[in-house]
Amino acid sequence: MDVATIIGFVLAMLVLLGTTGGKVALFVSVHAVIVVFGGLIAATFIKFNMKDIFNVVGIISKVFIPPKDHPHKIISELVDMANIARKDGILALEKVKTDNAFMQSAINHSVDGMDPETLREILTKDIEYLAERHKVGIIMFDSMGEAAPAMGMVGTLFGMVEMLANMNDPASIGPAMATALLATTYGAVVANLLTIPMAIKLHHYSKEEQIIRQLIMDGIIGIQKGVNPRILETMLYAVLSAKHRQHS
Repeated sequence: MDVATIIGFVLAMLVLLGTTGGKVALFVSVHAVIVVFGGLIAATFIKFNMKDIFNVVGIISKVFIPPKDHPHKIISELVDMANIARKDGILALEKVKTDNAFMQSAINHSVDGMDPETLREILTKDIEYLAERHKVGIIMFDSMGEAAPAMGMVGTLFGMVEMLANMNDPASIGPAMATALLATTYGAVVANLLTIPMAIKLHHYSKEEQIIRQLIMDGIIGIQKGVNPRILETMLYAVLSAKHRQHS
């Protein structure tokens, strides 16, 4: 689980509860919930197809589950394979098995005799398609972040219309004003504490996964070309930041 995401959501809940001053009931409006969340869901259905919407649970889960492959682990595996190929030839990699499907595919292509340029072209396409698939989820939550405040404003306008239409009834002015203000509040909270942060986290994890696959591609092609394992390790670590390059 992504600890940072959990901490963020917990802190957000604590801040919201603290802001209410313990009077949570005052900040609950069924009408505002219907307008903001109902409108947000309706807009999402209009913007995206059913396949993308049905995938939303899987997309949300990615916010809480960080990429399992760490760059150091991947580089270590690639250097080990480079040593095997240097000693016994690239066909010896046929016995190498890994949990990373992308890496396993690259190994299989190499063992089958695919030339480096063709392999680079195929793996690059794979990375591009991965980025496009991830882009759908990122755009979906970005669009929710844009729609939520807008639907909050719609709720506010409805509340104001109701209030103005009943100015002769002082008892109805307070509830109508409350609905108007809460709709805007709900829209701002949903956008800034949920959908936009989730879109940013998804973008971050997508970039991490692309970097991992880039490391694998460069490593396997380097092995194909017979690059010295130590040089290959240096080349791969160059992708990482200075802080993360330090390794034993």
